[in-house]
Amino acid sequence: MSAAPEGRRALMSELDQLVSEGRNPSTMGIDQMGTRDILTTINAEDGTVARAVEKVLPAIADAVDAIVSAFNRGGRLIYMGAGTSGRLGVLDASECPPTFGVPYGMVIGLIAGGPDALMRAAEGAEDSGPAGAADLKAIDLTEKDVVVGIAVSGRTPYVIGGLNYAREIGAVTAALSCNPASAIAGIADIAISPVVGPEVLTGSTRMKSGTAQKLVLNMLTTASMIRIGKTYQNLMVDLHASNKKLLARAVRIVMQATECSASEAEAALEKTNNDVKLAILVQLTGLDVEAARATLQSAGGFLRRAIDTAAA
Repeated sequence: MSAAPEGRRALMSELDQLVSEGRNPSTMGIDQMGTRDILTTINAEDGTVARAVEKVLPAIADAVDAIVSAFNRGGRLIYMGAGTSGRLGVLDASECPPTFGVPYGMVIGLIAGGPDALMRAAEGAEDSGPAGAADLKAIDLTEKDVVVGIAVSGRTPYVIGGLNYAREIGAVTAALSCNPASAIAGIADIAISPVVGPEVLTGSTRMKSGTAQKLVLNMLTTASMIRIGKTYQNLMVDLHASNKKLLARAVRIVMQATECSASEAEAALEKTNNDVKLAILVQLTGLDVEAARATLQSAGGFLRRAIDTAAA
């Protein structure tokens, strides 16, 4: 018997043990359903995802605290994964600069196979552990950074290789998988393992598992950005107004934060070169732009602190 079939059977046996690869008894007859029943079934399964994520909130909180600590010491958040997991990491990382005004490179998404794998599946790229380490070396990983390995199965070699290298460097590591006691959970400092159960279509982990990953990634970056002062109330006050839609949103944010008119908000934004946070501070306190900038800087970029300081 050749080595290839032996290796394949060993992998099949390994996959048999994964919750995410099991068959869902609720969807065995889905191929006989009409359109509405298919959608109702998918929707019912999706309804279980948020509850699975709720169960791992303590681990998510630990990861957020580690990320905030990294940001405060000049470190970065780095996601790495393969296939859907990698694409979700890249998506979340790419949204941070326009949403929170952070520099590109503060949150990074790495995907096995590189940028081409975003558009065209490069599933074989996930089988190389050294590639995961090499991608982290290429971005000059340091002990200041946090690396989050994303893999539904929890056994992806690319992610395992990256997490092992990150630990060697001394970076904080977190693992996001949808199988309990996974390989990456055993490697990482923090294990986030929302168990959503078998998929609607067996093994199609872009579905419930992917949704769970997206919810967790949303929490990691959103909570971390709130913690470092990127919001005021529930407003995105460090929004980078880079297009017409975002500029209109910036005007609305200033109006909502200060209860001023649209023309007043536009005037404040013009004075501050479309700096939403600064425009709000100027509008609320009456400070000139430079005084407001100095107050905001002394408050560490936290708008609420700056407002309280100006009012004291």
